[in-house]
Amino acid sequence: MAIDCTSAPTSAVALFRSLGDPTRLAIVRRLAAGEARVVDLTSELGMAQSTVSKHLACLRDCGLVDYRVEGRQSFYGLTRPELLDLLRAAELLLAATGAAVALCPVYGAPAEARA
Repeated sequence: MAIDCTSAPTSAVALFRSLGDPTRLAIVRRLAAGEARVVDLTSELGMAQSTVSKHLACLRDCGLVDYRVEGRQSFYGLTRPELLDLLRAAELLLAATGAAVALCPVYGAPAEARA
């Protein structure tokens, strides 16, 4: 598949920013395993309900996550299976680049974390 380098990258930037937050990425990775309620996510990820809800709202706004209502409960899940492909591709890329991304002086771990 060819990549169109002439188109405006704003959508791609927004997508990667939405996945660039550690909390949102943790939620997406958890939802990759199947649907979950907010209470499940808070328990499994060790986060406050308000934090999980805020990040779920962001992911919903981006169209990556949605929910279905069953009785009085809402079950959140990923909207696009392609997101799983993207995460798998990212893992393969990170495995191929070794520590280069983690050591990146701009986006990698802070120097004190590398020591």
